[in-house]
Amino acid sequence: MESTLTIGIAQIAPVWLNREETVKKMLAYIADAANQGCRLVVFGEALLPGYPFWVELTNGALFNSPIQKELYAYYSHQAVSLTSGGLDSFCKLAKEKNIVIILGFIERAEDRGGHSLYCSLANIDSDGSIRYIHRKVMPTYEERLVWAIGDGHGLQVSKLGAFTVGALNCWENWMPLVRSSLYAQGEDLHIALWPGSSRNTEDITRFIAQESRSFVVSVSGILRKQDIGAGIPSSALISGNSEPWLGNGGSCIAGPDGKWVVAPLCNEEKLIIATIDQARLMEERQNFDPSGHYSRPDITQLSVTRERQRTVKFVDGF
Repeated sequence: MESTLTIGIAQIAPVWLNREETVKKMLAYIADAANQGCRLVVFGEALLPGYPFWVELTNGALFNSPIQKELYAYYSHQAVSLTSGGLDSFCKLAKEKNIVIILGFIERAEDRGGHSLYCSLANIDSDGSIRYIHRKVMPTYEERLVWAIGDGHGLQVSKLGAFTVGALNCWENWMPLVRSSLYAQGEDLHIALWPGSSRNTEDITRFIAQESRSFVVSVSGILRKQDIGAGIPSSALISGNSEPWLGNGGSCIAGPDGKWVVAPLCNEEKLIIATIDQARLMEERQNFDPSGHYSRPDITQLSVTRERQRTVKFVDGF
């Protein structure tokens, strides 16, 4: 089996809070990655249709705020509905280009009533099928004013050539037990999705690589002040309180020894392409394998619930 894998990291800005235009932009980057020989292309957290940067810039914690209500409603209308085919264009292109896609998106989940929003990631196979959808298990700080709490259903891995691939959103990557659930399934290529900013990626990417003895890819979006479109509710208020860069990127790759394969890239919209070799993993796992010879399941074990959470179970046959 071929031991190398070429990866495309799409460090891009969304057409912020515009689902249709952001999809078009992402599809162009996927096609470009495939045409340059990538077998996997990855996008940042919540890129489709964008991260809710407005919350900290508009007094988001003010209860019953008309501004927050209007922005939430606007955001939810731009979110992705899977039952309405919101990811169909990605599935079609994945099959056409024979490329695996991992992307962050905001999910309007019909199985939870269709009105709450989840920070989700999709793992789309090169045959066009959706392998799984992972909903972020715990939104961070002000994100909790916008996103609902996810579940463990998406704590899964998938095979891609010689690699076993897993993925987590943002500060999920700081959760030791969540990381361990992926390690235990044989993960050796970890994808960490971030909304943007090198402060999130420059330390933890190398830390996870050293802890897991895996390749770790951190993919970040970017967002600039000029990306805040005039048609967005309260755009003047958001823009007026913004720094020139709301998210500066910081996408990178660390090897299983914790050394940089690609150092964090900032302040640039770019398709980053790199080739990694799975053969390197066994060299580093010779002295430490967190779920193998260095584990002690007779002392500590982890229990993971991967059932999709639902609030009601109907038993009437309909």
